[in-house]
Amino acid sequence: MRIDIEERVLHFKQPAGTSRGVYTERKIWLVYAKDGDATGVGECAPLPKLSCDDIPDYGDVLRAKCDLLPSSPRGAAVADFFETLRDYPSMLFGLETALADLRSKQEGRNVLFDTPFARGEQGIPINGLVWMGSYDEMLQRIEQKLKQGFRCIKLKIGAIDFDAELELLKRIRQRFGPREVELRVDANGAFSFSEALYKLELLSQYALHSIEQPIKAGQWSYMAELCRESPLPIALDEELIGVNDPDQKRQLLNIIRPRYIILKPSLHGGMMGCREWIDTARDMQIGTWMTSALESNIGLNAIAQLASVVYGENISMPQGLGTGQLFTDNIPMPLEIRKDSLWICKRS
Repeated sequence: MRIDIEERVLHFKQPAGTSRGVYTERKIWLVYAKDGDATGVGECAPLPKLSCDDIPDYGDVLRAKCDLLPSSPRGAAVADFFETLRDYPSMLFGLETALADLRSKQEGRNVLFDTPFARGEQGIPINGLVWMGSYDEMLQRIEQKLKQGFRCIKLKIGAIDFDAELELLKRIRQRFGPREVELRVDANGAFSFSEALYKLELLSQYALHSIEQPIKAGQWSYMAELCRESPLPIALDEELIGVNDPDQKRQLLNIIRPRYIILKPSLHGGMMGCREWIDTARDMQIGTWMTSALESNIGLNAIAQLASVVYGENISMPQGLGTGQLFTDNIPMPLEIRKDSLWICKRS
């Protein structure tokens, strides 16, 4: 077995704004696991200034790691190799995907995990993502998502005036009650601790499902206090980045006690690490869902199939898997959004 690597740059159809800045392009590395006539592909896609493995010599390190991969795509040696990649979650996720894809092709299948979703028999409910922009831009994007049939909307907040963001939420709630449309917001750590609880109280009047990462990561005691006092359920995302040891995962969740955690395999330990987070969270009755981290359709497909196997056949919680239409030059995959669900098109 050998691994070939291809570096690509994807381009956004429109600038993707967060409180950390604006993305216009996305660099990824595709890894191809080849064994005889079979080839599996995975995606390594660290997020700049966010991933714990966002390093200047990423391509060189990836190549060096791939050269240490065992010769067979199966067995205990591969599991041991994956353990060495805990601190490189985006590399781990890409290689996990490539080897799972290779094994499925060798077995005469074309799915990573044999589930109703992967076979094209069932969709996964997803949220409609509304990026930051001006008030008018965000309102237009929200209305577009609602017309498309989404019943769970996630808004990025923290970039425009907070009063304007409250007005957006007010206008949505005047038209749609919480039973009709579920609203999630993602602050990406935009609030200071001193103002966070006041802002959470204002946001809570609009019957939001949850707020993601209200303050910057790394402030465990402050975040724990917010989770205790907030009238609005808090979900952690960036807080989980770089916490790759299973004991540390349990310690973080035990201290902060969030209502939810949101898992991105490229950021949070690959497939292996996300399964650990889910198992630990379930023990503490903490809810979870998965989302993509601006990967191409290669990564999106792998995350969706992973969600379909870890959450079972009847996924009721909308996942964050609606990013496949962000790029002008995405990699073709048999994925499509039907109303508010992601589907794999059945193969003939």
